[in-house]
Amino acid sequence: MTENIKIKSEEINIGCVKAVKVSCLDDFDISQIFDCGQAFRFLPVGDDPYHIGGVAFGRYVEFIQDGSTLTIKNSTLDEFERIWKRYLALDLDYSHIKRELVEAFTTQGDSGVLSRAMQVGHGIRLLRQEPWECLCSFIISQNNNIPRIRKIIDALCKRYGERTEFEGRDYYSFPTPEAIAGAGVDAIFELRTGFRAKYIHDAALAVSENRLVLNELFSLDTAEVERALCSVKGVGPKVAACVMLFSLEKYDAFPIDVWVKRILEKYYPDGLDIKALGKYAGIAQQYLFYYERYFGGDEQ
Repeated sequence: MTENIKIKSEEINIGCVKAVKVSCLDDFDISQIFDCGQAFRFLPVGDDPYHIGGVAFGRYVEFIQDGSTLTIKNSTLDEFERIWKRYLALDLDYSHIKRELVEAFTTQGDSGVLSRAMQVGHGIRLLRQEPWECLCSFIISQNNNIPRIRKIIDALCKRYGERTEFEGRDYYSFPTPEAIAGAGVDAIFELRTGFRAKYIHDAALAVSENRLVLNELFSLDTAEVERALCSVKGVGPKVAACVMLFSLEKYDAFPIDVWVKRILEKYYPDGLDIKALGKYAGIAQQYLFYYERYFGGDEQ
């Protein structure tokens, strides 16, 4: 994993709003990054898939891409260096990651499926989300569809998050574990969370009482992190893998759901040794998922 030292960044103004202009981007497509099932609080602004707005790290931002240039609206240069550069994985060289993945898949006799998937989803990058938000979001995602996931998360944020304002509109931060723990199971259930209410509450208690210290998980190996996450009620291997992959930098985590099972059966009927794929196996999963979900394996 190496740093992409090519990018350049500068602070600019868009009217009265601070923004950061990032240029010389490679392997980066904002429309793909926020449309591959890894995050739920960002949506296109208007009808432009390359103008995305949402809330992360307690503040509202907009990402606007024009070719190899990205504008981050409502951010200072200092905030870009501290938050958004890492969040968008702009410190990683994805061309290097892709080469390693091709080599790993080739040793298993891959017939070019991954290479085609990477061409189609060329701009996908894994976000580094806040672990608590990611854990809660993927508990909500169980047996659910994306529109309902978004509605539930939005309701939680409006009820228990902190309000922020941008250009005359209100936005809400993701609730702290303490806020959700204090709300109780019944109040969470009222937000149409269904059977997930008790799981959301248990996760909030575990984090707020320091039985699960999420920031300590970064230093553990993947198997240890999975055991820690699965100690929370309602968290199984798939949810744990999503949290590890999308927030804890465990890029070897490989979430397997109905979609991924179908992909593995379709393209790798003789089996795929996931552990042999190496430290970026989970990134390969995202390329394959995007490829099959949106193109059914036919990039034409």
